[in-house]
Amino acid sequence: MQETDLQAPRLTPPRPSIVLQPGISSLPAGTERYRVRGAGSLVVRVAAGDRVLLTDIEGCQPCEVTFVDATGAFDASGLGSKFTNSAEGLKSILASSDPSAARTLAALRRRGVDLAQAGALRLFGAFSAPGSNADLIVSREGLLIVAAPGSAMLPDGQDTSTPIEVRIAHSHFERSYESLLPEPIADPIQDLRVRAATASAYFVRAGEFIQIIDVSGRQCTDFQAFAARKVDKGLDLALDSTITRTLLGRSYPMPGLPSKAFDREFEPLVEIVQDTVGRHDAFATACNSRYYDDMGYPGHVNCTDNFNAVLAPYGVAPRKGWEAINYFYNTNIDHNNQLYLDEPWSRPGDYVLMRALTDLVCVSSSCPDDIDAANGWNPTDIHVRTFSDKQKFSRAVAYRMTPDADAELTRETAFHPRFSEMTRDFAEYRGYWLANRFTSTGPIEEYWACREAAVITDLSPLRKFEVTGPDAEALLQYCLTRDVRKLSTGQVVYSAMCYEHGGMIDDGTLFRLGDNNFRWIGGDDQSGIWLRQQAEKMGYRAWVRSSTDQMHNIAVQGPKSREILKDIVWTAPKQPTISELEWFRFAVGRIGGFEGVPIVVSRTGYTGELGYEIFCHPKDAVAVFDAVWQAGEPHGLKPLGLEALDMVRIEAGLIFAHHEFTDQTDPFEAGIGFTVPLKSKGDDFIGRDALIKRKENPRHILVGLDIDSTEGAGHGDCIHIGRAQVGVVTSAMRSPILKKSIALARVEAIHAAVGTEVEIGKLDGHQKRLPAVIVPLSHYDPQKTRPRS
Repeated sequence: MQETDLQAPRLTPPRPSIVLQPGISSLPAGTERYRVRGAGSLVVRVAAGDRVLLTDIEGCQPCEVTFVDATGAFDASGLGSKFTNSAEGLKSILASSDPSAARTLAALRRRGVDLAQAGALRLFGAFSAPGSNADLIVSREGLLIVAAPGSAMLPDGQDTSTPIEVRIAHSHFERSYESLLPEPIADPIQDLRVRAATASAYFVRAGEFIQIIDVSGRQCTDFQAFAARKVDKGLDLALDSTITRTLLGRSYPMPGLPSKAFDREFEPLVEIVQDTVGRHDAFATACNSRYYDDMGYPGHVNCTDNFNAVLAPYGVAPRKGWEAINYFYNTNIDHNNQLYLDEPWSRPGDYVLMRALTDLVCVSSSCPDDIDAANGWNPTDIHVRTFSDKQKFSRAVAYRMTPDADAELTRETAFHPRFSEMTRDFAEYRGYWLANRFTSTGPIEEYWACREAAVITDLSPLRKFEVTGPDAEALLQYCLTRDVRKLSTGQVVYSAMCYEHGGMIDDGTLFRLGDNNFRWIGGDDQSGIWLRQQAEKMGYRAWVRSSTDQMHNIAVQGPKSREILKDIVWTAPKQPTISELEWFRFAVGRIGGFEGVPIVVSRTGYTGELGYEIFCHPKDAVAVFDAVWQAGEPHGLKPLGLEALDMVRIEAGLIFAHHEFTDQTDPFEAGIGFTVPLKSKGDDFIGRDALIKRKENPRHILVGLDIDSTEGAGHGDCIHIGRAQVGVVTSAMRSPILKKSIALARVEAIHAAVGTEVEIGKLDGHQKRLPAVIVPLSHYDPQKTRPRS
C-alpha cells in the first residue's frame, strides 16, 4: 500500500510572552497621563508640538487651562488659543490649602511668574457629559497649568468638584532626563542624578529631608546612611535592617509613628515621611559580586562595589555585601519561607521622602541588575533631592483605589485637628489617617462607652457619589440589589452592588435626596466607576460624580447619642427633628440654629447601637466636632478608634470588605441576603440570574462562632471538622460584654447549622486547635432592638 503523503506542518517562531499590566496605563509611547483632583491644580512642563487632551471624567466639571512661556509670562498663543477669563478659578485654588496649590505656586515662583497677570481658557461646565474632552496643541516650550475649580458643596447640595484627566502626547519620544524629572516638591538644596548602574554619596544635615525618586519607574535603589560624627571617629555603624525590623515589628519602615530606621547602636538615623510606592525590601543585602558570579556573570557591576567606591573618600571600609534599605525592590518571603522577587511596583516619578535625624553621610545606588526582573530588565537612573529643615511635609503613603489610578498621598480628614489632640496613634485607611486608639482611654474603655454611653468616630474616608439626572433611579435600580423604586425622599437603604457573576463590588447606603437625586455612600471607588460604566453602557442620562472630598462625616453612636444631638441639631419644620428621626432616615439641618453650620444627619451606624452620622463640608468640620463634643461631655461622650470600632461591629455581625466579602463572595455568603429581594423586585438588575442560582445552591454561609478558649483567633485562620478544612475565620475578637471569644466565619453550607462543633486551626492548622461552636451571625442584639430604639 502506498504511503499517503502528509503535508509538512508549518513551523513558526516561538510566541513572545504576554504580560497584562492593569496597573500601568495602556498609553502610546511618549504619552503621559495626569489626574487633576476636583478643586485642585496641576503644573507640568511641555514643549512645542505636544498635544494636550483634557477630559471631564465624571461630567459637569469646569476646567481652566493656562500656559506660561519661557519668560514667565502668561501667553494664550502657547496653547494655540485665546484666554476667556482671568483664571479666577485657578487663583481661588492657589489661595486655598489644597496640597496641589503649594507645588503649583512654587513652580510659578521659581520662574518669576506674576499671578496677577494670569489668564485662562475655560472648558466644560455645569452640563458637560461624562467623558467630554478638548484637544490643544502646544506651540512652544513652557509650563502647562490645569485647574478643576469648584466651590464648597452644601451637604444637601450635589454641586461637587470632580477630577479632570490630562493626557500629554509629546512630540518627541526621546525626552531629556530633565524633562522626565517631576517638579520639585520644594526648592532643593541638592539635586543629584545617580546614573544607571552607579552610586553616589552625599552629606545631609540633621532635620533636612531626603527624596529618592524613581525617574522612569520600575528601578530599584539601595539606600544607606551613617551618623557623620561616628564616621569622623572611624566608626562605620550603618543603619541596620535587622535592628530596624526588630524595633518596629515590621519588615521595613513606613510613614507614621513606626517610621524610623536605626543603626547598629540602636540610634535612629532617618524617619520615613512620605512613600508613594508602599513596596520595598529590607530582607537581603545590596547586590554584590558573589550574586552575579554564582549566576554566571563574573565581573558584573554591582551595588556593593559601587558603594565601596563612593564611600572610600569618607574613610568607610569596604565590604563584600552592604546591607541597606532596598527602596522600590519587590522582594518578599513566600509561604515556604523562600525569598522571591518580581518587577518593582514603582512608576515614573514615584519617591520616598525621609528626614535626617542627625548629620548623615548617605549613599544611594541605581541598581545595575539586568539579569532578572528586579529592575524590569532595564536599569535606569535614580534622582536624589534634599530639602531644608524649614520645609513642612505631611506624613503620607500612596493609595490607589484602582490598579490604574494615579497614586494619591494619604491625607488628614477635616476632623483630624481635633482627633489628633487626643492621640498620635493613626493608621492609614483608604487614603486617610484615622485614629487607631486614644491615649486617655484605649479600645476597651472606648468600647464600653459605645455600649453604655456614647462615642464619636471619624468615618470621612467613606466614598460618596452624587447620582443625578432623569435616569438616576433607573441606573441605581439596575446596579443595586435593593428595590430603589420603593425608596422615599429622606430615606436611606442599605444595599449590595454586584458583578454579573454575583460577586460583590461593594456594600453601602443609598440616600434619596429627591426624585432624581441620590447619594451612594460605600467603601470603594470602584463602585462609582462601575455606576458610571453602566450608565454609559445602558444609555442612561445620569451623572455619577465623586463628592468624598466635599463631604466629611463623623458618627455619634451609643444609647445616649439621641440626647446629645437633639438640642444642638436644628431642622426646618418640613424636616424631622432628631427625636422624630426614624431608623434609616436622614434630615437636612444645621448646628445650633437657623444660621448654624449646614449638615445632613442620618440615623445609621456601624456599631449595633442607636446612633447617627453627621455629614458636613470639610471647612465646617471643626465647628461640628466642637458642638457635638461640648454637648456630649455631660453624657460621657468618648472618642472611638478603629480598634474599638472593629470590636463593636464584629459583635453586631456587621460585615467588612476583604474580610466578610470580596468580589468572589455573593450577598448570601456575606450574610446580607436580606438586601437581595429576588421575589419582590420587579426589575432586572446586575447579577440577578447568578444570584438566583447561588441562593439555590449555596456553597458557603457566614456564621458566628463561640470559641471555648481565651486564646484569640485571627482573620484567615482555618476551620476544621476532623482533618478536613470546612471554613475560614473572617473576623474575631474577645467580647467584653459577652465575656468570651467570638468570631465571624465563612463555612461550607453543609456544616453551617447552628450548634455544629468545629475547631479553629493554629500553627499549621493541625498541631493546635481551638474548640468552637457555630451560632447565629449577630452575637449582640440579633434583632437590632438597640439601633431601632
